[in-house]
Amino acid sequence: MHGGALSTSGTPIPGGPFPGTSVPGTSVSGASVSGTTASGSFPRQPAAFSDRITRDGSSGYTAQPGRYQLYVSLADPWSHRALIVRRVLGLERVIGLTVTDPIPGDRGWRFPGRDPVTGAQWLAELYLATDPGYTGRCTVPLLWDTYRHRVVTNDFPQITMMLETEFREFHRRDAPDLYPPAMRREIDAVGALIHHAVSSGVYRAGLATTQAAYEEAFDAVFTTLDALEERLGRRRFLLGRAPCEADVRLFPTLVRFDAVYYLHYKCNLRRIVDYPHLWAYARDLYQRPGFGDTTDFVQIKRHYYQTQEWINPSRIVPKGPYVSWLEPHGRDRLSA
Repeated sequence: MHGGALSTSGTPIPGGPFPGTSVPGTSVSGASVSGTTASGSFPRQPAAFSDRITRDGSSGYTAQPGRYQLYVSLADPWSHRALIVRRVLGLERVIGLTVTDPIPGDRGWRFPGRDPVTGAQWLAELYLATDPGYTGRCTVPLLWDTYRHRVVTNDFPQITMMLETEFREFHRRDAPDLYPPAMRREIDAVGALIHHAVSSGVYRAGLATTQAAYEEAFDAVFTTLDALEERLGRRRFLLGRAPCEADVRLFPTLVRFDAVYYLHYKCNLRRIVDYPHLWAYARDLYQRPGFGDTTDFVQIKRHYYQTQEWINPSRIVPKGPYVSWLEPHGRDRLSA
């Protein structure tokens, strides 16, 4: 998916359920300098909707093919996690997909034309259909229930884990177990570190409004990347011989790091290509189905450089970096 668009699927609701809906203003990627704290740091908004889909339907939402639509941006790293899992597990015909335009408008994420499933023009219309009084940021990814016409959840860590566990009977026959029960405690611990220090850390650095907040986030990013580099010198993936949920959480940040975060978010101590093990590991993942083919560098760069004018007023998109994600990685020599 190196510049192309993903297809959408699902059954359109004739005319759409949202005629005349008034859409509140929303921020870009859930990231706005107006959201910083008094100390200059950037806290991430909690999930507005956190219902669960369960295998047995005890939650009110039953895991079943054709019922749910996943809404994502190819630019957004949190969406990228869900795209990877959907592809790796072979859920493309089970969970529908709608992709937003990489450049939001003044009302937030928008669709190229209308969403064929709901008829909506703006992602915010789905939020308002679920809660007419909603005034928060309208973020991706989210899962939409096409039966009840409402958002199930925009809790991005839970989206991937639901696909991994509650939809197990619909996985491709040879699909890996990305969240095995015996490893969940360790996966959660490593995943929490990655999320706090790296995946959210680059945002806290790039969107900080004080020098102290920026340096605190910057130091945490590179301290953690250094530790991951050392860890990946001994093992092929974060927790052993096969990718798992922790690797899914790390990859979207690594793949955006040199192209965006290094320059745009001032995370410029080292690039990922400067870490021998991390760079080989990132290529190892990229060359696997579900990782590289859900990565769209064109949309990633357009989104960050053309929507955050307070950082890049010219909206000029850098041409580089020129690196080969397809060169041999040599990671298969590692046994653990």
